[in-house]
Amino acid sequence: MSALGCVVMALAALALFALGAVLGHAGARRQHENPAGPGTPVERATFHTLHTASLAAPPLRAGLTPDTARKAARRLRPLLGTVALALTDEESVLAWDGVGDHHRAETEAHLAHVLRTGRAQTFALSCGNDTCPVRWGVLAPLGVDGRAPGTLAAFGDAESAVMVVRAAAEVARWVSVQLELAELDRARSGVIEAEIRALRAQISPHFVYNSLASIASFVRTDPERARELLLEFADFTRYSFRRGGDFTTLAEELRSIEQYLELARARFGRRLEVTLRIAPEVLPVTLPFLCLQPLVENALKHGLEESVDRGRITIVAEDEGTEARVVIEDDGVGMDPQRLRDLLRGRGDPSAGIGLSNVDMRLRQVYGDDHGLVIETGVGAGTKITVRIPKFRPGIVP
Repeated sequence: MSALGCVVMALAALALFALGAVLGHAGARRQHENPAGPGTPVERATFHTLHTASLAAPPLRAGLTPDTARKAARRLRPLLGTVALALTDEESVLAWDGVGDHHRAETEAHLAHVLRTGRAQTFALSCGNDTCPVRWGVLAPLGVDGRAPGTLAAFGDAESAVMVVRAAAEVARWVSVQLELAELDRARSGVIEAEIRALRAQISPHFVYNSLASIASFVRTDPERARELLLEFADFTRYSFRRGGDFTTLAEELRSIEQYLELARARFGRRLEVTLRIAPEVLPVTLPFLCLQPLVENALKHGLEESVDRGRITIVAEDEGTEARVVIEDDGVGMDPQRLRDLLRGRGDPSAGIGLSNVDMRLRQVYGDDHGLVIETGVGAGTKITVRIPKFRPGIVP
């Protein structure tokens, strides 16, 4: 986990701890009046706090919008025990949960001051409705990356002022943590999309040219073969440049690799020998999109294009309990280990190792550092690349 991630999680834990302490006394008092259920009163109050917070977190992880604010406000109001709770952006109330919705305009009038100062503000509310319990409110600013995208507002009567101010500030900090995580999620998605675009750009232009040239060579001598290769080329490019989703299945990735190798065979003929050993049980495993194809392209480049001899590429996918193990091996010219380390660190000529650093970085981002590429190579000794892919990982779906 990054340093920023650790800080964010620490803030979240601190906010929940403080909030649990604030609400613990109230929970204990209620439990004394109705001593039902397991555990001590403080334990039950803590569980209630954490459980409610966990229900409010998913909407906020999508950012602050009217829809997510409405869902979060409905979950957060019970934490404070107030008659009303609202979430706002910089200009208006996005969602109001509880009674007193007619106080929106009065609340919005205080937004500018709170967002400008970055400090919580209490204010009195006037109401001609004698049955309305909203007489007092507090606005606590939300903080995301050094700016205030909105506020959390809690409402009650004057008697609850001190407790609400303290609790509202803690809940606002917790909401801010969730919005920070939402920003990080969006940034991560943007980085991954940029990496995929960069990887697509590395799909060798000369491979595209050579594939079309090979197809053209069959047009007169073997039209049916030319037609088949053209369909393979269309499917390969459609998959490689598709939109929608950062992940795919091993079956789809291997199908794209087969199409790639079929086009390569049209060019190299008997000089290229390919062996595939695929365990059927690993085909549904989910993995990052365009994760294996660049490794095969790298094997072809160093296994055959830089050699005058016959080249062999072996692809093995095996079931290893909780993981799928994929090995891509060639008997080509290999690479100096120090040069390989430089490539994986983003130094040197990237064309010397097509997509290796890109794939290695994405695997580590998704599964952790212990799931990066394992590469065995040496000058004149060929190259063997091993990828271990967890079969199940929360949040990863094709």
